[in-house]
Amino acid sequence: MNIIQAVLLVAAMFGGTVVVVTHDPLRQALVAGVYGLILALLFFALQAPDVALSQIVVAAVALPLMILLALAKIREHAAEQEVE
Repeated sequence: MNIIQAVLLVAAMFGGTVVVVTHDPLRQALVAGVYGLILALLFFALQAPDVALSQIVVAAVALPLMILLALAKIREHAAEQEVE
């Protein structure tokens, strides 16, 4: 194992901890996206570029986007409930 892989493993460990500790859903979505990018870099360093590309698409783009859209819909629904 070289130093880049070790650094990325430690970054993934801390990134996962930060995702779990974050309580605000908006911040958690953003932190989860960054964590996905860290994992993609780790997969690339471990010579798995196909898995890294899948990780970028799913964890760094699709998942945070779905969470942000769901939060927007929830806030829109809550605003409609306040008007009534």
